[in-house]
Amino acid sequence: MLERAAVKQGTKVTFVLSGTDERPVSVVGDFNDWTPGAHPFQAREDGSRAVSRVLPKGKVSAFRYLAEGDVWFDEEDADHHDGAKSYIHT
Repeated sequence: MLERAAVKQGTKVTFVLSGTDERPVSVVGDFNDWTPGAHPFQAREDGSRAVSRVLPKGKVSAFRYLAEGDVWFDEEDADHHDGAKSYIHT
């Protein structure tokens, strides 16, 4: 799931994972040079995990999720998919 909020610097995007899989996961994308582990998900009180980034307004950003064991997966609620990446429009 994606949560968005307008902030002075652009759009705060919160990437949210639900479920019981406890493997470490990070969001990687063009906004962090596709660096694994740069933005790891953290547990929330409701049992989900999340990580937030402020992205520039009016931009399209490509991203994916990377779980421990080199397991890549996409965000189902992304604005667009091209078969290789998920995209969010801010």
